[in-house]
Amino acid sequence: MDRVQQIVIAGGGTVGWLAAATLARLLQRNFCQVRVVGSPNSTTSGFSEVALPSFHRLNSLLGINEVDLLRNTRGTFRLGQRFTDWGSLGNRYFHGFGSVGAKLEAVPFHHYWLKLRGMGEGASLEEYSTAAVAAKQGRFAPPLDDRRSVLSLYSYGYHFHAASLAAYLREYAEAHGVVGIDRPVVDARVRGQDGFIEALLLDDGSQVHADLYIDCGGTGSLLSQRALHTAYEDWSEWLPCDRWVTALSAGAGELPPYSESMAGRAGWCRRVPLQHCVDNGFAYSSRYLSDDEAAATLLADLPGTAISEPRLLRLTPGRPVDFWIKNCISLTGSMPEPLESTGLHLAQTGIARLVTLFPVTRFSPCDIEEYNRQTSMEHDRIRDFLILHYKSTQRGDSPFWESCRGMEVPQTLRVKIELFRQCGRLGTLDGEHFGEESWLALLVQAVRAQSYDPLADVLEVADVSAALSRMRSLIEDAVGTLPSHASYVEQHCAAARARSGA
Repeated sequence: MDRVQQIVIAGGGTVGWLAAATLARLLQRNFCQVRVVGSPNSTTSGFSEVALPSFHRLNSLLGINEVDLLRNTRGTFRLGQRFTDWGSLGNRYFHGFGSVGAKLEAVPFHHYWLKLRGMGEGASLEEYSTAAVAAKQGRFAPPLDDRRSVLSLYSYGYHFHAASLAAYLREYAEAHGVVGIDRPVVDARVRGQDGFIEALLLDDGSQVHADLYIDCGGTGSLLSQRALHTAYEDWSEWLPCDRWVTALSAGAGELPPYSESMAGRAGWCRRVPLQHCVDNGFAYSSRYLSDDEAAATLLADLPGTAISEPRLLRLTPGRPVDFWIKNCISLTGSMPEPLESTGLHLAQTGIARLVTLFPVTRFSPCDIEEYNRQTSMEHDRIRDFLILHYKSTQRGDSPFWESCRGMEVPQTLRVKIELFRQCGRLGTLDGEHFGEESWLALLVQAVRAQSYDPLADVLEVADVSAALSRMRSLIEDAVGTLPSHASYVEQHCAAARARSGA
């Protein structure tokens, strides 16, 4: 068998070292050598990295201790994300991680909630989410293992300092045999007979050869876009923000266990709480706002004193038509946008998919086709979830939001919206990352369901109302026993730099 013996990862940012650490763990040193090539200061994101609950799988695979990870990355815990002014000015809702309510008989919980809401009864949907209630109160502790407790019915992600996370993953990878080459890639040599990448050319004139190349250089990277001429599927008609400016500020005295997205007139701002500071980002459309205006807007609304200069990044909403071409796989070629913090998750699934379909040097077209099919499908499902944030708005206070409200959406999303509008049902598809609870949190803000599952009428209204009231009480009482997020972090995983105030 023509075994792949050399893998080169182009791009030394967080995703590059995440891929290297994963491959180092799964591939023995004597099976395949892994090298990471790129500038030591390379980055494809802002000052922070935000991880979904799927990051726990990486911790488990690598044997990473969570306390050690957070101490070394100045990290905090994340129960979800709060959205402000998205549907309308003054509107606020929470996208939490975990279940919402509990089944009564065989009918999904939200149908009973829809029924009571239609009768003018019931509380907000978030009161049935342990994650949302804990986030609102600023409380956190890891979920319990006892499935009988409502404190077992949520999950959590993380907020990391980006450079610290990259350094942490690099240390792990190098300890497991990965070789780092801290030099920029200036060109790629392509074989004339078949178009495969033959070598990477570095700024000092040296060359790096491999059987398989993994591109972590971001959209427009040298390998995928310039050497292999990868076609790109443009999503800007649905995802209007094409710029991202970010800056660090001093903390505001709070340490919420969630990030926040606040819609503005030409885009939205995000705040990510870290142990030592807050990462503030502003995604906007250059059609309606200049880069200088955007930076000024961001700096004018910081929660504390600025401690960095603004960093500007260009967004190109969309994805490669193919992620795997010849002997090169792109892990950062897509840019759905940072709204739901899917970057690390997509890198994880991309590298996991590579391991499942690991090639030989003959590179089977069937493996490549299946990798591209699965990866494209996952990106397209996430795309629809992101589009719904914009499409669902009722805002008409600026041309930006008027354009979002009036846009046509992909057929896959249109079907979901209409299914929920007419029947109150959630139509999840194959390849979805965001589950029914996530879609529900957003759909109830965007769409008024006209009906609900008829089987929800089997139970008497009084019984349903009493059951839902008990759920709310159980969650409220249980969350009240949790410590504050700030005290939990300080007690268990405070970073030394955070304590010193640096």
